[in-house]
Amino acid sequence: MSDFADILSREVPAINRHLEDATASLSPLVQPVVRHVLLAGGKRLRPLLAILVARALGHQEDDVYPLACSLEFLHSATLLHDDIVDGATLRRGRPSAHTRFGATHTILAGDVLLALANRTVAEYDDPELTRILSEALLQTATGEILEIAHLRDTDLPLDTYLSIIMGKTAHLLQAACHCGAVLAGADANLREAAKTLGGNCGIAFQLVDDALDYTSPAAVSGKPTGGDLKEGKVTLPLILYLAALPFEARRRLAEDFRQDQLSGEDIEYLRGNIVAGGHAEKTREMAATYLEKAQAALAVFPPSPEADLIGQVLAPMLARDK
Repeated sequence: MSDFADILSREVPAINRHLEDATASLSPLVQPVVRHVLLAGGKRLRPLLAILVARALGHQEDDVYPLACSLEFLHSATLLHDDIVDGATLRRGRPSAHTRFGATHTILAGDVLLALANRTVAEYDDPELTRILSEALLQTATGEILEIAHLRDTDLPLDTYLSIIMGKTAHLLQAACHCGAVLAGADANLREAAKTLGGNCGIAFQLVDDALDYTSPAAVSGKPTGGDLKEGKVTLPLILYLAALPFEARRRLAEDFRQDQLSGEDIEYLRGNIVAGGHAEKTREMAATYLEKAQAALAVFPPSPEADLIGQVLAPMLARDK
């Protein structure tokens, strides 16, 4: 068994046990919704990075697990709320929580997870950890609001798009790495490297996600292909495609997209053209530049097996198909 497989076989079950124990401590009225989202699988990327960063920087105690799981509570809460906002009916190949339990129960379960994340971190009695988690929640919500404000905005500037994905995805991964460094008592230079690692990893992850929305079949991704187009989300593949069109064709498409005048067949035709034009692949290429920045930050870490494992977590990110 490789070191990477070994760490996954050891750490992911430990993460899942802590998630299960935390879920069992909640009100029975809340547990079904929480279990639906929290225990339905997932990569556990945020808690795993928090653990590996803490270990890489010298912290070997088991008290890392509640902290790591607080990031998963926060992430899961955002998933519950986001699916309601987006009207999404699938999450990881299963019905979204709000379609099974109703919007009211799902929103309140998300609120419970937010509170649980904050209480868990507060028990460390470290104001810096509390500040990091609170800032991550603030920035994640702000990123989601910014995305909603720019739905169907075909004039979306690239820097605003990057601000959206930094907010809705990357800040939480940045917080995971930063929390691991703080728990380890790392110096300012290593804490900054950990933040840079997590932030750039998060941007790369979301860029690949945005590319996959155009290319990954629903059976693989667990959500409908072309979902972003259907929901009016302007992501990099569409931005690149629009920029490559002649003026008149761009104007007509932009108008139809803004007015939500595209039929299901139109959207599938558009999705196919975007993929055929190489724009999903170009999105992956941009993700590679952010992954290189993450790897450069990782190089600041002292040599350790855990630092090597973080590199192994990063390596397959560009090639993932779900």
